[in-house]
Amino acid sequence: MEGSRFSSGEVVSGAVLAGLGTFIIIEARGWVYVDADGPGPGFFPTWYGIAMVVLSLLLIAGSLRKARAAVQPVKWHEISRALFTWAAFAGSVALLKVLGFMLSFGLLTLFVVAVMYRRPLWTALAVAVGCSLGFYAVFALALDVGLPVGIFGF
Repeated sequence: MEGSRFSSGEVVSGAVLAGLGTFIIIEARGWVYVDADGPGPGFFPTWYGIAMVVLSLLLIAGSLRKARAAVQPVKWHEISRALFTWAAFAGSVALLKVLGFMLSFGLLTLFVVAVMYRRPLWTALAVAVGCSLGFYAVFALALDVGLPVGIFGF
């Protein structure tokens, strides 16, 4: 039995995201959009909501336009890779207060590059150190935003 074109996951998720984007736009209208100092607290949510609505409508239109493809079997290997990456991200967030941003982000990057992308350890180490230092340079030095510091002092 074939389902309706409107009951696919893309159409349903697109409709839910369009509704959420509309809600964000409506709520952001109650905040200041621009004031004397520049963009106000309503500026980002308004454009975020607009982007959500536009992209979700494009998702719905693309889903309705494409031909019905045969149902593909679940690719558990790909799903497990995504779940491992999500678990690594959750672990890095859990370690954030203990190890600090630099170390937890570096370990996350090391895991993703070495394990998920299957690159050599030296490449993964170089990318992890480079990305951690890059984030530190942008946020801590250039923007003067305090990053969480761990037990090692960085």
